[in-house]
Amino acid sequence: MKKVLMIALAALVAGASASVLAKGNADAAKEKATKVCAACHGADGNSTAANFPKLAGQHPEYIKKQLHDFKDGKRNDPVMSAQAKTLTDQEIEDLAAYYSAQVIKRGAVNADLLEAGETIYRGGNMKTRVTACTGCHGPTAAGNAPAKFPALSGQHQDYIKKQLHDFKKEGGRTNDPNGMMRDIAANMSEKEIEAVAEYIAAVH
Repeated sequence: MKKVLMIALAALVAGASASVLAKGNADAAKEKATKVCAACHGADGNSTAANFPKLAGQHPEYIKKQLHDFKDGKRNDPVMSAQAKTLTDQEIEDLAAYYSAQVIKRGAVNADLLEAGETIYRGGNMKTRVTACTGCHGPTAAGNAPAKFPALSGQHQDYIKKQLHDFKKEGGRTNDPNGMMRDIAANMSEKEIEAVAEYIAAVH
């Protein structure tokens, strides 16, 4: 009897795990992604405008968090906030599955800034209390999916710079856990922001 109970419990746990993993349906999101979201983010999540982020290959949990934050007003953007408010929870799951399955395309970088960018990205700046980016985003900027830290590798430089400026300014972007990005960005110089953005676009 005990053995039967254990088998039934194992099957229940396995079924629950499978349902968690299968929440998002990439195929279900394809039409919305290619007809609506594509205007800013590209049909395959590779935006052609440098001020709009590439979503291709991004961790699904991070995409879901950002869409829910836009929807709930925790992150504000005139376009995205309006778009997110129309999405159901299932549509958010599906879009996250769709974009995470796409492959990011890399653009050109300014080689002159890569060394300075790598220095900040990997080692930070102890004098100004700028923490190394590797702690959360990893040595290749692949991010940390369980912690919902985004993959940054290959992202548009202009978008990275905008986010750092938004975290830096008073009343800007505030949906970072425990204000960690605000604390870091607040101490970054304009040259450091520009160099880090170039390195992130290149590293992989």
